[in-house]
Amino acid sequence: MNAKTPDVNSQNKRGELNQLDPVTADSLARKSDTAKPPPDNVRAALWLLASGVLFTLTSVMVKQLGDGLDPFQITLFRLLVSLVLIAPFLIRAGRQAGGIHTSVPGLQVLRGIVGTSAMMLGFYAIVNLPLAEAQAISFTRTLFLVPLAAFLLSEAVGVRRWVAVLIGFVGVLIILRPGSGLTFSLGALAGLGHAFLVAVATILVSIVSRHDRPVTLMFYTGLVGTLFAAIPAILVWTNPTLEEYGMLFLMGIFAAAAHNCFIRAYAIGEASAIAPFDYIRLVLAGVAGYLVFDTIPDRYSWLGAGVIISSAFYIIRREAQIAKTRTIKTQTIGSKNEPS
Repeated sequence: MNAKTPDVNSQNKRGELNQLDPVTADSLARKSDTAKPPPDNVRAALWLLASGVLFTLTSVMVKQLGDGLDPFQITLFRLLVSLVLIAPFLIRAGRQAGGIHTSVPGLQVLRGIVGTSAMMLGFYAIVNLPLAEAQAISFTRTLFLVPLAAFLLSEAVGVRRWVAVLIGFVGVLIILRPGSGLTFSLGALAGLGHAFLVAVATILVSIVSRHDRPVTLMFYTGLVGTLFAAIPAILVWTNPTLEEYGMLFLMGIFAAAAHNCFIRAYAIGEASAIAPFDYIRLVLAGVAGYLVFDTIPDRYSWLGAGVIISSAFYIIRREAQIAKTRTIKTQTIGSKNEPS
């Protein structure tokens, strides 16, 4: 391919990635074509900061909506708005060769159910916990990924990463403080359940993306998620007010925009380099909690969050180092096998 000629398939793939949820994005953006340009970590960090602001605004609106609506309803509207926003793209992609056909329908449905369940639990945690605590607990998704990858994908995990996982969960205990009201609250359990299911969904994305195009993942995320969320939402349905309808629509737009920024960040930057900027969400959540809900995280919450983030960041950096070493070894072996 001529160096000045854009890779059309690469551009299409990037366009598809720009519509995915953050779990899918984090996995797929790093699976993109090997001919992509060098990382632009500065621009990626700015995209990630923008996503943090938008995710925080989304969380604030979810928490406000939770005063009158059930998290199941909020989840349903969140998915519906996203489905409407990406519908034109899905229609266009469906007309192309291969369309939205899947070779692993069972896994696609399972992934949609797991992802939607994670969203429901995450919204429940946001509604019932202070924003900073809910955000800190959500970062344990990286800790859950390590044992899941080891057991489900048979990935080799060294002692240092196992220790980092254990230390990270000590951070969770610091936040929940055994004996305090948070320890076994439904909100805290929902937050941990959310993080665990996000990790499971990431593993499923890793498997499914070997068989199907990103647009197929988009389609099943929207379709399966909406249908699955509709069942509990109908059971607890409360007619939203006109103001709540407006907030639900705006919340869906903010969430979609946040995901778009998140995906763009990981599409052009190195995960190990830009990950710290994602953790700024914790600070934003703390500020938003104070300004909007008059809640101030105590020293235990900040300490526990620091432990969780440090452990998660170490795992990300360690995995990046291992991947780099593996790539260098592969290239070295390949160069030795080339005919002289």
